[in-house]
Amino acid sequence: MSFFEDRRLLVKIAHMYYEEGATQSQIADEIGVSRSLISKYLSKARELGIVEIIIHDDTIHPFRQLEGKIERLYGLREVVCVPNLGNESSKARVGAAAGKYLLRVIRDGQTIGVSSGTTIHEMVEAISTNQQFPTVTFVPLVGGMGNERVDIHANHIAATFAERMQAQYKLLHAPVVVDSKEAKEIFMRQTSIQNIFSLGTKANIAIVGIGGTPEHSTMVKSYLGQEHQEYFDQSDVVGDICYNFINEHGQASNVSWNEKVIALEVEKLKDIPLVVGVACGVEKVKAIKASLEGKLIDVLVTDEQTAKALLEEV
Repeated sequence: MSFFEDRRLLVKIAHMYYEEGATQSQIADEIGVSRSLISKYLSKARELGIVEIIIHDDTIHPFRQLEGKIERLYGLREVVCVPNLGNESSKARVGAAAGKYLLRVIRDGQTIGVSSGTTIHEMVEAISTNQQFPTVTFVPLVGGMGNERVDIHANHIAATFAERMQAQYKLLHAPVVVDSKEAKEIFMRQTSIQNIFSLGTKANIAIVGIGGTPEHSTMVKSYLGQEHQEYFDQSDVVGDICYNFINEHGQASNVSWNEKVIALEVEKLKDIPLVVGVACGVEKVKAIKASLEGKLIDVLVTDEQTAKALLEEV
């Protein structure tokens, strides 16, 4: 009988390692074998069911299974899910979770592109760190929002991120949408605007909000008022990302708005190595799903209710 078939020995080694806290080197000295063999014994003990490793995550991390299902379904790098406590409370929690994620993955020398919106605003408000990032640059990926709250504009968000993290930032001096396709072409030929979008396209990380259908869009109401419906009555729009309205496949919709919007294009968003989508709310589920289907984001930060509704959409 080989040592590997000696269950008594396997039980003894397992008890020493898992119950008594002995190191593999200490066990090897006592048993009289090499340390590498102790590692193999421990693996054999797990293989035979002598040792079962159970991760008690239900109370510490209750959404792990939910996150894992979405990660596997859409091939995402990570899903971060927080408890649902109602619309505004959920936004604050989602924003805080997104801030923690950014602090985990950000590196010196990187360029971070940011869109705008209330959830991204909650994210920047929640950022808290003593670490400084003097070689990181934040850059807006979308224009401003007219008369709406200045604190949810991409420029303001980029500047606030930089202030709180002791980083650098750039500003995009342009509205989010102009009067015509021709006007957009003129804007996009301006050197200062070209430089910002060139920098944004080369970003290492993008932090983007995901908007719902036009009737839920603060941006649309701000620019188009009550007549916004005529733009979208016959369209295939399910939501927006970086102010580009998208269809259910995550492609730019064929609507006149997209011809006039001053924002990073959907296809260029795919070129950014790490795109973090930050959004919650059942009214955004179709838009989030479209962003996932179109491979527009790599990481999703959301709440429990939105995550469950997303799985029901499959």
